[in-house]
Amino acid sequence: MKYFSLTILILLIFGCSNTKSTELKSSTKTTAARPNIIVILCDDLGYADVGFNGSKDIITPHLDQLATNGMVCSAGYVPHPFCGPSRAGLMTGRYPHTFGSQFNLMMNSGELIGEGIPLGEKFMSKNLQEAGYHTGIVGKWHLGAVPDYHPLKRGFDDFYGFLGGGHKYFPHQYQPLYQAQVEAGSKLINDYLKPLEHNHREVKETEYITDALSREAVRFVNDAAKNKKDPFFLYLAYNAPHSPLEAKEEDLAKFKDIKNKKRRTYAAMVYAVDRGVGRLVKALKANNNLENTLIVFFSDNGGKIALGANNFPLKEGKGSTNEGGFRVPMLFHYPKDIPAGSQYNHPVSALDFYPTFAHLAEAVIPKEKQLDGKNIWQDLISGNNSHQGEMIYALRHREGYSDVGARKDDWKVLKTKQKPWRLYHIKDDIGEQHDLSKQHPERVRQMVSEVAAWSKTHTEPRWFDPVELENDWKEKNMAEFGNTFQVED
Repeated sequence: MKYFSLTILILLIFGCSNTKSTELKSSTKTTAARPNIIVILCDDLGYADVGFNGSKDIITPHLDQLATNGMVCSAGYVPHPFCGPSRAGLMTGRYPHTFGSQFNLMMNSGELIGEGIPLGEKFMSKNLQEAGYHTGIVGKWHLGAVPDYHPLKRGFDDFYGFLGGGHKYFPHQYQPLYQAQVEAGSKLINDYLKPLEHNHREVKETEYITDALSREAVRFVNDAAKNKKDPFFLYLAYNAPHSPLEAKEEDLAKFKDIKNKKRRTYAAMVYAVDRGVGRLVKALKANNNLENTLIVFFSDNGGKIALGANNFPLKEGKGSTNEGGFRVPMLFHYPKDIPAGSQYNHPVSALDFYPTFAHLAEAVIPKEKQLDGKNIWQDLISGNNSHQGEMIYALRHREGYSDVGARKDDWKVLKTKQKPWRLYHIKDDIGEQHDLSKQHPERVRQMVSEVAAWSKTHTEPRWFDPVELENDWKEKNMAEFGNTFQVED
C-alpha cells in the first residue's frame, strides 16, 4: 500500500505523459509561483524627503514601514536627471541617449511632433504581458501622446491617467480652464489641463489627483484579485510632488510648523503619496497578495530644490549630473525573499529592473533586445555588488555643452559647467566635496575614456526640449561632444 501511494503521488506530480507534464508546468508558471510586481514611481522626489532616508520634517509612515520590512537601497540611480528620459530608460532597460530620447517630450508633444519612444523598443510591460502578466499603469505616461505610442499599445492592459508630462491636481480648478480653452477653439490646450482618461475614454475626475491615482491603483489590484488575474504588474506613476505645487488643506495643516510655503506644500504633496501607498498595501493585505508582491519604490530623478525638495547629503538636484540629480530614494519590499531591515549599499540602476523583473516573471527576453542593465536579484539577496567594475552614467545636454557624471565602484568622475573633470571617492564623499583628480590623474583619464566610448553608442535626439536647443545642437556640433572628454594635465 505504501508503494502504491508513492506511485500515485509521482503520477500526480509529473503526470502520465509528457503532454500532461508540460501542461502542469505551464499552469504553475501562471500562479503564485511568480510574484506580482508593483513599481511605485514619484516625480521629482528628493533623496532626503522620506523618513527611511532621514527626513526630519516630512512624515512618510507607510513608506517607512515598507522600508522597515524590506530593503533600503542607499545608492539607487536612474538613467537620466529629467523625467521623460528617465522613464524611457526604465521602460526600455536602455539609456535613453541610445535611441534618441535624451530630452523630455515637450508640452503638447502629441500635436507638435506626433511621436514618442521608438516603437522598436519593447517595453518591460510588453515583455511581462507576453509572459502572462495582467498589466496596468496608473498616472503619468510622458512617453508618447498619440495613438501608436499609447500605453495600451506598449504592453498595458489597463490605463488610468494622463499622457503628458504633468497635470494640475484639483479638478474643480483645471476643468473650467480646460473647458474655456475648448470653447475658445484653442488648437494647443495645455497638457496639464486635459481630462484624465481610462482606456481611451475621458473621465470627469472629482478627487485630488494623487488620491485619485491611489484609488485607481487599489481598483486595479482588487480587480486582479477578484478576477484571479494573477500574477499582475502595476506601474503606479505619481506626478507628485512635481509642480504645480498644490496640496489639500488637511494635508497642509499637518505641516503647519514648516515656515517655508513651498516646502510646506511640497511636504503635504509627499504625504498624500504616502497615504496612497498605505491604501495600496492595505488592499494587497486584504487580498492576501502582500507576501507574494514585489514592491519597488523610487523617484524618477532628484528633487527640485527651488520647489522645496531636499536632497541632503547629495549635491544639487533635478537636472544635475551631481549625485542629487540622478541618485534617488529607493526601496524593495518582498517578504518571500528580502529579510526585514535589509540595507543594500552597492549601486542599483533602474535599468536593472527590466531584466530583473523578467527573471522573476520567467519571461523570455528576445535575443535582439538590447539592455543596459542586468538581473541583480541574487546579488540583492546576497549583498554582492552587481556592478563591480562597471559604470553607471548620467549625461545631460545643456546650451551648447554637456554635463556628465559616471560612477564606477567607489569612484565618480564629474564634468559640469564646462569646468575640468573632477574625481570623487563617492563611497566616502557622498556630497562630492573633495576633488581628488590631482591625486589620481590616471584614474581620471581611464574613467573619462570609458565615458567617451559610451558616448559613441548615442544617437541623434528625436526631439528637443526646449525646442531652441536644436539650434545649439546643430550650430555647435554637440553630437561630437567637442572638448567634453578632454582631460587636463
